Amino acid sequence: MSSGKEAAMRVCHQCQAEIALVGPIGRRETCPECGADLRCCRNCSFYDVRSADACREPNAELIQNKEAANFCDFFSLTPPSFPASRPMGGDARAQLDALFKKKS
Repeated sequence: MSSGKEAAMRVCHQCQAEIALVGPIGRRETCPECGADLRCCRNCSFYDVRSADACREPNAELIQNKEAANFCDFFSLTPPSFPASRPMGGDARAQLDALFKKKS
């Protein structure tokens, strides 16, 4: 019998490992693969390097260290299908290059 809570797959901002989470994420939770803090700006859906203070939430307080755990009230864990906070990796670049390659 199921408990009614499904595990949500998320991705670590540092090592890109998939993490199955059930329920809200705690401030002290870390990635089981690399040990990076999970409740940090870099894993938040509001994180955006193009925004002021790298945050799209206008009411959030300034957090200096974007990779350290914090108490932000607006924290919302980034879904794995929304990679805006992650840099483009080599595989993605190769796929784009192949996509726009001129055909002879």
